[in-house]
Amino acid sequence: MPGGPCRVGKCVDRGLPSRECLVADDGGAAPSPNAGARDGNMTKDDGKSAESGARRTRHERVAAGEDGQRVDNFLIRRTPGVPKSHVYRLIRTGDVRVDGRRVRQTRRLREGEQVRIPGLRTTEKAAVRVPDTLADALAAAVVFEHEDFLVVDKPPGIAVHGGTGLAFGVIDALRQRLAAPRLELVHRLDRGTSGCLLIARDNARNRRLQSLFRERAVEKSYVALVTGAWPDTREVIDAPLARNVEHAGERRVVVSDDGQPALSRFRVSRRLPGATLLDVAIETGRTHQIRVHALHAGHAIVGDTRYGDNRTNTHFRQLGLGRLFLHSARLAFDWDGRRTVVETAPGAAWQDAVDALGAMPAE
Repeated sequence: MPGGPCRVGKCVDRGLPSRECLVADDGGAAPSPNAGARDGNMTKDDGKSAESGARRTRHERVAAGEDGQRVDNFLIRRTPGVPKSHVYRLIRTGDVRVDGRRVRQTRRLREGEQVRIPGLRTTEKAAVRVPDTLADALAAAVVFEHEDFLVVDKPPGIAVHGGTGLAFGVIDALRQRLAAPRLELVHRLDRGTSGCLLIARDNARNRRLQSLFRERAVEKSYVALVTGAWPDTREVIDAPLARNVEHAGERRVVVSDDGQPALSRFRVSRRLPGATLLDVAIETGRTHQIRVHALHAGHAIVGDTRYGDNRTNTHFRQLGLGRLFLHSARLAFDWDGRRTVVETAPGAAWQDAVDALGAMPAE
């Protein structure tokens, strides 16, 4: 469906597998194909990795299709089996160089440049195999198709990609089911967040689409259910966010004067007993932005196990609200001279839970 404008109407639940089948939340994930191949299986030439072989330092040219790609992503693609943390360390220490010069991990490469990649001991990454039921369900969740990209109505409880403790994610399922190995994630949604997720057809298109996000040329709207009575006067939160702050062994994002600029706009949609339904628009796309800004305002998102209160979450869970109540409802942007608008509504399970809460007597 090239061109636009295109509006996808309200979505209904699509018979997705149960939470346990989505290998996405605590305790139920299948083992990662890299299990046991973390930091102890990296680059030291100690002969401990039977399935790996040491490579010599090599120099690789940036191809036309890689122009504009970040140096860290360039390296990750060329060093399968090497943990990302180690790739970043090589960049920081200057072991990786571009045309003989040290660079930052965010440096964007240009066609024809030469990248020095130090000799690494790597393990071959096992092919990811996504269960057919999950792959079929996620393929059915594609709500918009364009020759350059597609949009998925991501279900809650599944990660967008594999990672620590997760063998695979949405992108792996789509590559498998659609027989499209070149698909790339344009942006991310948290595991518990549902809704519009933009996927590029290949890496070149991915860089173009990501540039729209960097330039703030994509309108992003969400629906969120927060605890308590959100004040009508609290319409804008402009508070910088800093990442990777350790809290009880868990990495978090916090409001900090030293952080990156972040701006969110909130509008009350519906008041419920002990909670408020909000429409949220974000002008920036920081990690956990809506969740942290809501907490900063004193009203955490219902079901937020990282930033919310355990007692409050337990209360809502007992009322049938057992997920993170955050949904990516709308993406809108201009592409090749045409306006593209994709909208999805939260599923029936969300709506039923919210309606049941609204039917309860006010305290």
